[in-house]
Amino acid sequence: MSGRAGRWRVAVDVMGGDRAPEAPVAGGLEAMRRWPVEILWVGPEAQVAAELRRQVRGSRVPGRIVPASQVIEPGDPPVAALRRKPDSSITVGIRLVRDGEADAFVSAGSTGALMAAGKLLLGTLPGIARPALAAVLPTLDGRGFLMLDLGASAEADAEQLVHYAVMGVVYAREVLGRPAPRVALLNIGSEAGKGNRLYREAHERLARSGLDFAGNVEARELFAGPADVVVCDGFTGNVALKAMEGVGEACWKLLKAEVARRPLARLAAGLLRPVLRRVRRQLDYGEYGAALFLGLDGLVFKCHGSSDPRAIANGIGAAVRACQGRLLHRIGESIGKEDGEALGRGR
Repeated sequence: MSGRAGRWRVAVDVMGGDRAPEAPVAGGLEAMRRWPVEILWVGPEAQVAAELRRQVRGSRVPGRIVPASQVIEPGDPPVAALRRKPDSSITVGIRLVRDGEADAFVSAGSTGALMAAGKLLLGTLPGIARPALAAVLPTLDGRGFLMLDLGASAEADAEQLVHYAVMGVVYAREVLGRPAPRVALLNIGSEAGKGNRLYREAHERLARSGLDFAGNVEARELFAGPADVVVCDGFTGNVALKAMEGVGEACWKLLKAEVARRPLARLAAGLLRPVLRRVRRQLDYGEYGAALFLGLDGLVFKCHGSSDPRAIANGIGAAVRACQGRLLHRIGESIGKEDGEALGRGR
């Protein structure tokens, strides 16, 4: 633990996301009230200081400001932006992790820039060829499940999908508290022979891995929580994720439109408002924290670009839990382990 007084030290990208700098600062302040964490505020010093003073209203500014004079915008080409903007908040934040000044970095900024900077500055864990973007997604029972890859790399081979499963199992056990995580493979059908060559080979390897492998799962089953960990290549995962987000938003818009045009429905909605709020909260990605680039040799968390303060705070909370669970150390122990049953149970 690198923080002071028993606190984990988490760097926060104050300039990342659609609601910067307000949401990252508010989320960081909320996180400091909820978890043992010291925040390193990364961004243009004067702007960050002004926002902190505005939100704490004259109280002592908590944490430490780490100056970063540049910002990578959503439309910037990731690799080119890293070259043109070496003092960006993303680069500075990941450098803090590399140099041991922060235990983790949390940003709602560009996914591509975070991935490129992470690979360049941190590298990957031994035995990992490609990192995977992993996030906890909602289920109807409220437990959620970890899905990866959600878009860190468009392609993967069967061995890499097995590595994703191994890393996902460690995350589910150490961070989500699942003692014996089950793994499923996202596919176009539940039968073992379904899918293209990649998915047929991945199914065979996962079945032999010793992990608690539940077989294939179709996208329509994801909200039911068929496993603790669901693996796929990044192209498939990103399409599935955005489809899930789109369906959720479309359902709420249809519901609001129907309520608005019917007086009796408006009355019923008023009575059901607490129930509807609980349902929406249960299915909200912001409740589950940030996505993590699993496989990097450092903890880098990606919040949704439109994250509000609550989602940012939950992302910082996910970083704290990963630190507490010694996630990187556990993944390093598990990659290459032949006894998958022992991996699934932990030590």
